[in-house]
Amino acid sequence: MNSETRANLIKQGAIWAFIVVELIFFSVAGEFLSLSEKAFMDFDNMLLLLKQSAPIGIIALGMTIIMVNGNIDLSVGATFALSAIVLLDSMTWPIFAGLGDGVIFVGWALALMTGVILGAVNGFIVWKTGVDAFIVTLGSMLGFRGLVFMYNGEQPTSHLNWTLVDFAEAQFLGLHTATWFLAAVVVVLWFVMNKTVHGRNAYAIGNNREAAVNAGIRVGPHFLINFMLIGFLAALSAVVFYSESGSVNPNDGMLYELWAITAVVLGGTKLTGGYGSIISTLGGVIAIQLLRKGLGHIGADTETVNLVIGLILIAVLFLDRQLNAKGKEELKT
Repeated sequence: MNSETRANLIKQGAIWAFIVVELIFFSVAGEFLSLSEKAFMDFDNMLLLLKQSAPIGIIALGMTIIMVNGNIDLSVGATFALSAIVLLDSMTWPIFAGLGDGVIFVGWALALMTGVILGAVNGFIVWKTGVDAFIVTLGSMLGFRGLVFMYNGEQPTSHLNWTLVDFAEAQFLGLHTATWFLAAVVVVLWFVMNKTVHGRNAYAIGNNREAAVNAGIRVGPHFLINFMLIGFLAALSAVVFYSESGSVNPNDGMLYELWAITAVVLGGTKLTGGYGSIISTLGGVIAIQLLRKGLGHIGADTETVNLVIGLILIAVLFLDRQLNAKGKEELKT
């Protein structure tokens, strides 16, 4: 087993080992520090944790593909909010008044289309201008958020469809609807990244973009497809979340891009591209949600939660750099 394979196995296993440590720690600490009578690893508590992981998780899985490419998307939070507004507002439009509950499918379609269009805008600009995706999506983050405020001022957009709420709150085999959506995205994206030409090209482009171009890979259209994909997933995340809540504020989705990137990095994906794992990103999402829920379980405030997650992220990045540095040294000898 060469050093690169060994390092990759360590990365993939580390996040799940960390999750086990979290479960043990918060279960034990909760016995002494928690004000709740419920055990931290209560079955219903864990099912709720998976449901709460879905909105960020769906976005983070799409972010994995973008980061494997060597890009990043900072506009997903604004895309999430704008898609949510389109979802809820479109169901009140007079033109669809005669559709009854059929308006739900129209709202879904328009919300998902919004995400795809916004993603296409990012991908097209990155492709045709050659400007770094960080700069492009930083600008679109501000621009899309501006559209959110222009759409309905600073007022929340609300519409509660009880058929939709019943669907969103339903459980099948003990799992909530949101959890099933998250699981479906994991399966589809794992297949795309591991069993298709598009997935192989994503890794090739992230490893060496110039070599990928020389190999005949159409890098620009590939970027466009992936940005449309993450736009779709940001919108899908909004559909999953707001089908149940029924009210979106203009500031909703802020910092979602940072939480998603944190989950992806905790899962071992390289910031420079060329390596990443859908399953490990899922682990990163669960690890973050466990930290947030676990620290809350033992009485920590929001500031403490953010501080702890920030410190862990720095430690993970440092460890990743050390592993990569050792691997390069071994290859030289």
